[in-house]
Amino acid sequence: MINKKPLIIICGYLGSGKTTLLQKLLIQEERKVALIVNDMGSINIDAGLLKKSGNKVEETKMVEMQNGCICCTLRDEFIAQVESLASDPDVEAIFVEASGISEPSSIAGAFVSYCEENRRSPVYLKKIITVVDADRIYREFLGELRADREPDEGDIINLVIDQIEFCNLILMNKTDLLSPEELDEVVKIIRDYQLTAPIIPTVKGNVSLDRIFEGEDFNFRKVQDSSSIQRAISISALEDKEACVDEYGISSFVYEEKRPLNRERFMSFLDDYPKSLIRTKGYIWFSDDRKFVQLFEQAGRNSSIMKMTEWLCAIPKEELDQIVRNYPDIKDDWDEKYGDRTNQLVCIGKGINKREITDMINACLDD
Repeated sequence: MINKKPLIIICGYLGSGKTTLLQKLLIQEERKVALIVNDMGSINIDAGLLKKSGNKVEETKMVEMQNGCICCTLRDEFIAQVESLASDPDVEAIFVEASGISEPSSIAGAFVSYCEENRRSPVYLKKIITVVDADRIYREFLGELRADREPDEGDIINLVIDQIEFCNLILMNKTDLLSPEELDEVVKIIRDYQLTAPIIPTVKGNVSLDRIFEGEDFNFRKVQDSSSIQRAISISALEDKEACVDEYGISSFVYEEKRPLNRERFMSFLDDYPKSLIRTKGYIWFSDDRKFVQLFEQAGRNSSIMKMTEWLCAIPKEELDQIVRNYPDIKDDWDEKYGDRTNQLVCIGKGINKREITDMINACLDD
C-alpha cells in the first residue's frame, strides 16, 4: 500500500455528527486531500456547510454528489470519482462523507469489486468509520428493541445495524449527553453487532487524526465474517437450535436448503412478507438462473438482491478440477446435484414463528 492513497469513508445515521467530524479532521490533516460529500437531497447541504467552515477546507478539492446515494443509485459515479481523484498527483488522501442513509456494506462491496478488477488502482480503503449518535441510540434504538411491537416498514434499526456492523472504527459521538451507566448500555448494544472495531467516545466529533489512521486497514472479508448474520450462520452449522432469543425478545434462526427457489413464488412471498420479521439476509438461488447464487437482504418490505458469486458447477470441468485441487475445502459442502449452490437465510425478528416461516419459504422451492 506504500504507493497507494488512503480512502476514508465516514458513515452514520442522520444527525450523528459526520460533517462536524470531517471539519475537525481536515483542520488537523497536513496532506493535500480531496473530499466527496454525498447528500440525498437536490441541494448538497453538507458540502455547503463545509465550504462555509472558515478554515482550509475551503481550499480542498471537493466533489458534491446529490440526488441519490453512493451505496446504490450513485454507486458507479462514486467509484468513477474516487478513481479520478486518486489519479490526481496533487491529492494525497480522499475523505468521503456518505449520506445518512448509506449502507456501508454496499459501498465497501462495490469498492472491493472495483479494486479486484483494477489491481493497479492508486487508492486503497483504509477505514470505514461509523459515527454513532450515542444519545439517539440510547433513547430511540434501545427503546425500539425493548418495545413490544411489530416492526414498521422501513425500520431504521436495520440501517443502523448495517452501519454498526460494516466498519472498522466506531466513533461514539455526543457522549456528554448521557451518564456513564447509559453509555455502558450503548456500548453493550454496539458490541452485540460489532465485535472487533475500536469504539472511541467523542464529543462534537473531537478526535485525533492519528487515532483515525492507526490500526489495520479495512478488510472486507474479516468484517463480513464478524457480522451478526455470519455469526448466526456459523453457530447454526455447529448446533441445531430453535430460534435464539436475546434479552429484548429479538430472535433469529437460519433457513438452509440446497434446492432452488421458484422466482415467481418467492416474489409472492415477499409481497406477503411476515410482519414479525425485522431483517432477513443471506444467500439464495433461483431455478431459472443456474449460474449464480445471489446475496439477498430484506428489511420490512424493502428488498435488495444482487448477483454475488458464480456457481462452480457452471465452470468447465477442467477448470473446476483445478479449483478443487487448490481449495479442497470446497468439497466439504459439495452436493453432487447442486454443487456449491444453496439457500442460506438468517431470519431475525420479534415474536417470529420458525416453523411457520420455514413452511412459507419451503412453499417457494421449485418442484
